[in-house]
Amino acid sequence: MSASPHGPDARAAVGRLVAEATNKGGLIWIRPEGSPLSSPAWHAWIEADAYVVVGGAEQPLPELVHAQHAEVTVPSKDTGGRVITWLAAVSRVVPESDEWHRVLPVLTAKRLNALDRHELPQRWARESTVLRLAPTGEVSQLPGAMPIDGGAAAPRSTPATTSGRLPFVLGRSRRRPKHRPRPELSDPGRLPAPSGSDS
Repeated sequence: MSASPHGPDARAAVGRLVAEATNKGGLIWIRPEGSPLSSPAWHAWIEADAYVVVGGAEQPLPELVHAQHAEVTVPSKDTGGRVITWLAAVSRVVPESDEWHRVLPVLTAKRLNALDRHELPQRWARESTVLRLAPTGEVSQLPGAMPIDGGAAAPRSTPATTSGRLPFVLGRSRRRPKHRPRPELSDPGRLPAPSGSDS
């Protein structure tokens, strides 16, 4: 449930928290309206809005392209815990518009591991969609008022099972060989001679 902070001071404080947390966050979790699931996405905080690139070779968020609003959850970059969840108005950035040329340099710099960095604007205009997530001022989760549950979705039911031996997993303890009793010595001070040697 979303709520609007009461009073100008409260709204300003929440606005600052949204901006600071989202700007510092390495990624955000986005839940388009009508969707039961949130998805992680890299983003860029530019001035007062968050921007994401979806579709094509970028992050697959097809439901977000057609959504008017979305819920944005910002995790802590240090602990991974939720910092704040805010409601965003979703709109498309038109290629070659003034806004497009203003935000593309920042988004290009934020895009990691791109082999065609110099061609990103052309590829995004051709294959992807750049979306602006503008805070509406409404929030559903604040520090000190977080839900008790962790927010994780329940695993989907599946008939799949593992047959045969389990795959190798790093860190799994291996079965120790059976203990072999040491031979008893009549003379504790003397070791048994190797096989075939003269005693």
